[in-house]
Amino acid sequence: MTHYDLIVIGSGPGGYPAAIRAAQLGMKVALVERAELGGVCLNWGCIPTKALLKSVQALEYAQHAADYGVIAENVKPDLHRIVERSRNVAATMSKGIEYLLKKNKVDLVCGFGRLVAAGVVEVVSDDKSERYSASHIALATGARARELPSIPIDGKRIIGYRQALVPSDIPRSMAVVGSGAIGVELAYFYKALGTQVTLVEYLPNITPTEDEDVSAQLSRSFRKAGFKVMTGSSVESVDTSGELCKLNVVGKKGAEIIECETVLSAVGIVPNIENIGLETAGVELERGRVKVDEYYATNIPGIYAFGDIIATPALAHVASAEALVCVEKIAGLEVEAIDYTCIPSCIYTTPEISSVGMTEKAAAEAGYKLRTGKFPYTASGKATAAGAREGFVKLIFDAESDKLLGAHAVGAGVTEMIAELTLAYRMGVTGKQIIRTIHPHPTMSEAVMEAAAAAHNEAVHI
Repeated sequence: MTHYDLIVIGSGPGGYPAAIRAAQLGMKVALVERAELGGVCLNWGCIPTKALLKSVQALEYAQHAADYGVIAENVKPDLHRIVERSRNVAATMSKGIEYLLKKNKVDLVCGFGRLVAAGVVEVVSDDKSERYSASHIALATGARARELPSIPIDGKRIIGYRQALVPSDIPRSMAVVGSGAIGVELAYFYKALGTQVTLVEYLPNITPTEDEDVSAQLSRSFRKAGFKVMTGSSVESVDTSGELCKLNVVGKKGAEIIECETVLSAVGIVPNIENIGLETAGVELERGRVKVDEYYATNIPGIYAFGDIIATPALAHVASAEALVCVEKIAGLEVEAIDYTCIPSCIYTTPEISSVGMTEKAAAEAGYKLRTGKFPYTASGKATAAGAREGFVKLIFDAESDKLLGAHAVGAGVTEMIAELTLAYRMGVTGKQIIRTIHPHPTMSEAVMEAAAAAHNEAVHI
């Protein structure tokens, strides 16, 4: 039985960084993966979705070329080439991970990995199995689409995100159930291709974890673009027996029937914790997630977990950060635990959304006296020149200490500027310091400085 210092099960944005970093720290490492390298994020989530969105953004630019003084005629999407490009982008990134594993001398073991005894992992592939021992085992098995009983996914009429990423044709109409990042991004993709989209959200606002002002702006933008947006609504059942799917939706105005060709279920995710040997090893769960300490150790010595299978934000960059903290702690390095109040979030619709820290509502409920500033894109020279005037940057400060409590933005380019605000939040930067930090002109990022100035009644620019 081959022995390793560390075996990592799962090669997603938590698993492969863990394996590579451990190897860099001198450990003998094996990475177990049953499918494509990179996990869901790289192959069926973050990366291919962004490739699809880039294609339809290019389509929309071409369709509105006349607004920029450019003549473009007979512009239309080629769905096959759009999907092919997306898959090629994912494949290219997966090959990049393979290269990094080889470069860092990480052994790749293909198959389904599970715990079978203390310090022992069994990997099953096709009709064979092999066992490996390890001083440390890290579980990074990720998650899959959640399925509601009222919306059973059949892969044809009712689809999940995997099927949505590789369509063979453009549906004339679609109902998207759930308005988190997956739901709104794919809703935007299909709407840009010409699909009539109805977005159904159970909670009072779309993108319900975002600041209410941001959610309201995205809702306005979507409605202006031709979406039907239904909030405070639940899908009680779906009838797929006829030519069109019929959704029985109960909302603010009572029950109504929504008809569409395709239903996309985007109601969240569930962790992949079945059949990986948690019970055999005695690993403790809490509310359906693996229970860990601040350095991702489980209750069983030598077994660790991070990413979507633990009760932290299900974001790729969070999984990667957790993986590095976990591995460096195993290696005996001085490691700072992750501050989960300081996690940036991004949604890549048009307009984009980004945020970090508290929402205005949460900060008020926490008892802070607030100083809030908002700078609209309508006043931004760069946004106006770019033809992207929808959106704003909103900053929330503690009125007593002047420290940044939260940052929320909606508009073109905001997913790129959130890193500045995340650093500012983490370092305890004040509003006055942001104001006095010279931002280049003209840029979208000037809105950060201007929002801070607005909070202090110092706004002077246009």
